Amino acid sequence: MTDVHFVFLGMVFVAVLLLSQGLVTPVFGENKRIRKRMNSRLKDIEATTEGPTASSILRKEYLTKLSPFGRWMESFPGMESLRNTIEQSGRNKKAYHVVLFCLALAVVVGIISWYILKLHIFIVIPAVLVAAYLPLFKIKYDRVKRLEKFEEQFPEALDVMVRALKAGHPFSSTMQMVAEEMAEPISTEFSLTFSDLNYGTDVRHAMLGLLERVPSMNVMAFVTSILVQKETGGNLTELLSKISTVIRGRFKLNRKIKSLSAEGRMSSWVLTLIPFFLFIMIMITTPDYLLVLTESPEGMKLIAVSSGAMIIGIYWLRRIIRLEV
Repeated sequence: MTDVHFVFLGMVFVAVLLLSQGLVTPVFGENKRIRKRMNSRLKDIEATTEGPTASSILRKEYLTKLSPFGRWMESFPGMESLRNTIEQSGRNKKAYHVVLFCLALAVVVGIISWYILKLHIFIVIPAVLVAAYLPLFKIKYDRVKRLEKFEEQFPEALDVMVRALKAGHPFSSTMQMVAEEMAEPISTEFSLTFSDLNYGTDVRHAMLGLLERVPSMNVMAFVTSILVQKETGGNLTELLSKISTVIRGRFKLNRKIKSLSAEGRMSSWVLTLIPFFLFIMIMITTPDYLLVLTESPEGMKLIAVSSGAMIIGIYWLRRIIRLEV
């Protein structure tokens, strides 16, 4: 296999990897600007909260249940973020177990492709990287789907709370009604919040716990309204009703944008993959036709330049079709 084939395989790997990231991006968008603003707001709220936060308590309890080896692995940078991602995906897995599984899968694929199939090192390395990333990709994909389903259920949950508050039920009981009457995943999250309130946790800590488990701008608006109403008073029923209406309108607009941008997303896949498809077809039908490109220094420079231009193009296409509301 020539160097051109290795470059070609590397380009395919990079192109598919960049395009596949669109599958792990929620409908409501989690761009860096929004996430940074939400995290900043969460830190501001926690700064005004006396005592340990919910995340610190749960983190300490989580580490005490681990073995010494597990605590050592969980001390590495990024492990806490991975654990939060796993919890938000609805899975009950330890972060270091996932990391060990990724490493084991990469080793198995490497042994099979290198020692058994006798593949070239330039094929083995991408295969190992893909194998190591697949479990993380699946977790991120499940997290996205779970958060999207939560967003779909959230307006209905607010309506249930509004009706319960109008009927005279206390706020904590409305959380329990949502947990009992609605399906996953919102039932689980509201059940945990109700348990926090029922076992003596104050409203601030319970709401912050919900926001940490479900990092969403809609949930942040809900939590902020509850905390502000708790401190200043006001008509909570009317406030929740307005939030429900806004979320429904925002969700409807996002769905409309997603349907209108479907053609653009499909075009990005076609524009990105069609050069590789043509390369394979020419290589199969008339391989001599590629010799001018592959066996000359100018041709190799053109391949290198086109690879860089394609990566920039993929990034630019993703920015164009990725709309935030």
